[in-house]
Amino acid sequence: MIDLHTHSTFSDGSLTPEQLVREAERAQLAALALTDHDSILGLERFMGACSQSILRGVPGVEISVDCNPPDATMHILGYFIDPANAELNEHVNRLRDGRQHRNEEILKRLNAMGLMLTMNEISAFAGENNVGRLHIAQALVARGYVRTTQEAFDKYLAKGKSGYANRLRFRPLGGVEMIRKAGGIAVLAHPFTLKLGQQALADCVRELAQGGLQGIEVYYPQHSPRIIRQYLDLAEQFHLVATGGTDFHGTPMPDVKLGRGFGMLNVPNTVLDQLDALRS
Repeated sequence: MIDLHTHSTFSDGSLTPEQLVREAERAQLAALALTDHDSILGLERFMGACSQSILRGVPGVEISVDCNPPDATMHILGYFIDPANAELNEHVNRLRDGRQHRNEEILKRLNAMGLMLTMNEISAFAGENNVGRLHIAQALVARGYVRTTQEAFDKYLAKGKSGYANRLRFRPLGGVEMIRKAGGIAVLAHPFTLKLGQQALADCVRELAQGGLQGIEVYYPQHSPRIIRQYLDLAEQFHLVATGGTDFHGTPMPDVKLGRGFGMLNVPNTVLDQLDALRS
């Protein structure tokens, strides 16, 4: 059993890269990928911890890209990237700067609504000071403005809500190209968040595959058996590797367990064999 979609304190997870590796050992995983949002800063520590473990580490990233409809999100996972790649570092630095500008705009909008947070309060929830919307949501909960982080998103922080602000994102094919140029394998993450109908999703995946996409995330905690069958068909149709992972964050999403998701997820080790075959 493996988990190819996890987050650490270098994005919006609650565990450090080293703690993540220890948790994966306890879960008896064979391999683990660290895929922080628009950040590769935790990979050196992650791979260092994996080198002292029987666990196989996969250096990864999750890149946010533009998409339609406006309330949808698209992420491209990158596996086996080279963290020292200069062009990749330049791109993720631009994304990090864009995220910081977005945080400041969100804070300004929340303050204007009478939700009086400070950036220091918000940063206290970010382990490596890589602040994102989840940390803003946690600060809103701590202040008593909302009861849960989900309520914070539903009322203020989700796309289209009064506190939301856009930020720099690359075009989808640009995200794929960025990963491929860094020696990585590009995979479409949790396709249901694109909010596309069956034919529109197939058309989207076709375009991405023609532009260099190599995999699609099929096995995911929120994918029903029907959705898994649909995505397996897409993987077969467009010659993509069917990957999977839990999208583990730790404390912010306590119901999602490493390797198991909500309890039934089991990403087979053979997925890693297929990714290895693409590398060679």
